[in-house]
Amino acid sequence: MRYADGLSVDDEVHIAAAPGKVWKLVTDIGLPARLSPELQRTEWLEGATGPELGASFAGYNRHPAAGEWRTVSHVVGLDPERRFAWAVTDPENRYGGGPADPAHPLATWAFELRPEEGGTVLRHSARLGPAPSGLSAVIDRMPEREEELLTMRLGELRTGIRATLEGVKRLAEEQA
Repeated sequence: MRYADGLSVDDEVHIAAAPGKVWKLVTDIGLPARLSPELQRTEWLEGATGPELGASFAGYNRHPAAGEWRTVSHVVGLDPERRFAWAVTDPENRYGGGPADPAHPLATWAFELRPEEGGTVLRHSARLGPAPSGLSAVIDRMPEREEELLTMRLGELRTGIRATLEGVKRLAEEQA
């Protein structure tokens, strides 16, 4: 297992609510900050007020081992009631990946929805890289521990994804 392989993690949940109701929740960029252990807050940038292709938003993150940092995400996938995806970039070039470029992100995240059995199956995913990140910087310092570090980080991401899915499920079903 190598960072350069573009590893990904995902999970899904069935929600007893219509895709439209779930869509409103997953396209609220503030919602994951209420549900995630790492993402602390978000804000739309450059006059954007909601999800549209090319819109960008800042994410403010905190991790016990990595401290606090800011990212800028760009909406790269928007198919109403089906897919919402964003590419995360490093606007301060902390990790040496060059200018922030959504075509070369630190990570790409997505929500995918599909109607099923009177409700919605919601899938949430994250793909690491290809741009260098805080994780790749740690791996560069300890290359002999790359697999261990990746396993740990993918586990953390999986936990955050599960928490987000369960939170969306709870909110959608309460509103249904």
